[in-house]
Amino acid sequence: MAAARWLGAAAALGGRFCHMMLKDHNLTTKQSLHQFVQKKPFLPFVVLRNTVRCMFIQTQDTPNPNSLKFIPGKEVLESRTMEFSSPAAAFCSPLARQLFRIEGVKSVFFGPDFITITKESEDLDWNLLKPDIYATIMDFFASGLPVVTEEAPRTDTAPSEEDDEVVLMIKELLDTRIRPTVQEDGGDVIYKGFEDGIVQLKLQGSCTSCPSSIITLKNGIQNMLQFYIPEVEGVEQVVDDDDDVEKEANST
Repeated sequence: MAAARWLGAAAALGGRFCHMMLKDHNLTTKQSLHQFVQKKPFLPFVVLRNTVRCMFIQTQDTPNPNSLKFIPGKEVLESRTMEFSSPAAAFCSPLARQLFRIEGVKSVFFGPDFITITKESEDLDWNLLKPDIYATIMDFFASGLPVVTEEAPRTDTAPSEEDDEVVLMIKELLDTRIRPTVQEDGGDVIYKGFEDGIVQLKLQGSCTSCPSSIITLKNGIQNMLQFYIPEVEGVEQVVDDDDDVEKEANST
């Protein structure tokens, strides 16, 4: 039954993921969404050198002007992602702690092979922040320390024995068709629950404070989930308790 829902689709899905327009495509091909996204070109290579080592770091713009994607050319977190919204949340990551020591860094996000840095405000110039970020990343990878320690919490969306058929389908669609595209923009989307037809999701990385986050949820993720899974009536964004505390602190 579940397999039948994934077949016979011959419609074009319109939508946007954070300012990125999806081209018309046939969903019966089951190709990943990122194949239909107009990609932004990489900015030029950044080369950091000293007498001992050399490291190439690429940077890529994201739809969020306050977030920038750094690609060190090395594995960061294998196949999972982690977000650190404050220095206190970075207790399990030596690299994140070092990055938070740079004045102007608001949050740090780790992807499989990239690091997304979000600055505190639009008034801060990336050209002033980037040299310190480059140096911190280079020095860390030269140190041989782990990116995260064993006490780091798991944030993946792996299926569990308690998941019913609909939840399994939601997680599969997120992991295979949606998350790869969002990660291309330096962010991620994490499954948090499914209740009364509503899928609860948490946006991370560059998507957290992106002006187009609602467009991402409604015109992109919600449309695709509803197309494949009739039980899905809508999508809503949720925040963790730490995020609520941070928002209250910023508003006072």
